[in-house]
Amino acid sequence: MRKKIVAGNWKMNTTPAEGVELIKAVADLKKDVCPEVELIVAPPYTHLCCITEIAAKAGISVGSQNCAAEPAGAYTGEVSAKMISSLGVKYVILGHSERREYYGETSETLNAKLIQAYANGLTPIYCVGEKLDERESGKYFDVIRKQIEEVVFNLSSDQVSSLIIAYEPVWAIGTGKTATSDQAQEIHEFIRSVLNEKFGDLSQQVPILYGGSCNPSNAEEIFSKKDVDGGLIGGAALKAPDFISIAQKFPK
Repeated sequence: MRKKIVAGNWKMNTTPAEGVELIKAVADLKKDVCPEVELIVAPPYTHLCCITEIAAKAGISVGSQNCAAEPAGAYTGEVSAKMISSLGVKYVILGHSERREYYGETSETLNAKLIQAYANGLTPIYCVGEKLDERESGKYFDVIRKQIEEVVFNLSSDQVSSLIIAYEPVWAIGTGKTATSDQAQEIHEFIRSVLNEKFGDLSQQVPILYGGSCNPSNAEEIFSKKDVDGGLIGGAALKAPDFISIAQKFPK
């Protein structure tokens, strides 16, 4: 059985004080979620010290939205994986489409970040996905294969055994558009087949999350697909009732 996971990416939203109130609200509602579902929240860096203890007491895991590609040094504005890990953070989101698009992150960059994550005990949530033109031109399989082969294929089997992958149809992030459940299943199954080429049966153990405008109204249908193991949630993660509602949508 693969883990069922609902991870909330808060992106650049909320002040630290607002983040504390949000994590408290999520903690208060967590009792309504099946114990087999792991909840993860990924706030901005500025919030990590404020919410990690609150989250831990409630059995909620904490992730960072990014980490530096270097271990330490004269890199103004960067935050290292070691710094993040020292706060009790367990996960780190890497390769998010916004990091690729706005900050020019490449496979080379992400390989370096994954090295840092694993060296410091962080579990990566590695994001893959295609843009609208790549979807419409039918190139999306090639795009996703490249994102996996150039990064994930460099990992050891031990590292992959703790990896989480998130599929983000970039055309569905923040647009209100959502991949159909069949489209999500098609890509999740494809990702697992690519992993199988390199890692064999280990591919069946890797959780693959859906990350494109998942919300309380569509989560149940998406989560019903056999290769969808949960969601990487954006906007809906900023409202505790919506986030918890999504976490309740797994098949019984």
